[in-house]
Amino acid sequence: MTVDYVLRRIGFFLLIVWLAATLNFFIPRLSGQNPIRERLLEQALVGGYVHAGMNDMVAEYEQRFGLDQPLWVQYIRYVGDLARGDFNYSIANYPRTVQEIMLESLPWTIGLLGTTTILSFVLGTLLGAFMGWPRSPTFLKFILPPLLALHAIPYYLLGLVLMYVFSFYWRVLPNIGGYTPGLIPDPRALSFWWDVASHAVLPALSIILAAVGGWALAMRAMVVTVQGEDYITFADAKGLRDKTIFLRYAIRNTLLPQTTSLALALGHVVSGAVLVEVVFGYPGIGSVLFGAIRQADWFLIQGMVFMLIVTLGLATLILDLVYPLLDPRITYKKA
Repeated sequence: MTVDYVLRRIGFFLLIVWLAATLNFFIPRLSGQNPIRERLLEQALVGGYVHAGMNDMVAEYEQRFGLDQPLWVQYIRYVGDLARGDFNYSIANYPRTVQEIMLESLPWTIGLLGTTTILSFVLGTLLGAFMGWPRSPTFLKFILPPLLALHAIPYYLLGLVLMYVFSFYWRVLPNIGGYTPGLIPDPRALSFWWDVASHAVLPALSIILAAVGGWALAMRAMVVTVQGEDYITFADAKGLRDKTIFLRYAIRNTLLPQTTSLALALGHVVSGAVLVEVVFGYPGIGSVLFGAIRQADWFLIQGMVFMLIVTLGLATLILDLVYPLLDPRITYKKA
């Protein structure tokens, strides 16, 4: 791998981020909505009447948020703010900033999605590898149909089923929130973390059960494919043990595509499992993004989407640069 190639990949990454951030700026504005007016009208209707000076209030808040400026001025200011990591104030939660809201919800999503992604990857990859190997135990063949059936069910619907069974029928697990309402969060208390873990079981289980089948199916297909390769035949002809052929030849040569998928899946972790978090009322990025879209909170949507763009782009960039270390057959040198 040459320095020139690394610089070109970094430049391409920055270009993609800029293009995506530009679309992120213009798409909400194509709706024609005025988020300031809609927010103030919503608050006024809650009180039972519309204030006579509504237009003056809208104009004042538009000036405060910079929405009274021409579009090109807003865009230049937007790019400058992004370069400094400033996403402005949240329209629906003023005077809280977008950074404050994201930093509060991000640990919940990373904890939930990071754990479930790793667990589903490990379980699915191991099961798929054993199911694709002809000398594996026979009973493993009966595991694939249930996994594929669960994989076909959207994880939020699976979450509703789990919620009914474990929260309403058996009443053994909580069904909403990140922790018990009214509980004062204390990171030093073991009881608080136990409460958080119990609230995360159902959303985590719904994601894992729906994802394991996909990982297993992909790994099984790749293990079946490599069985006809020359190196497998040669290793078998040399009299190597079946365990050695399976681990050092079959698994080792099928992990690269799985690693690619894992890196892309981890890049999506910060986006949150939107519908799962909404169903379970989990206080993560997905719930915040859902609320921001409903309230037309432009700045919060822009901050969330831009964070997703950067993380996914970084995951792809790192994976591209690490590929030659994972597989020496891959090289970026010119022939």
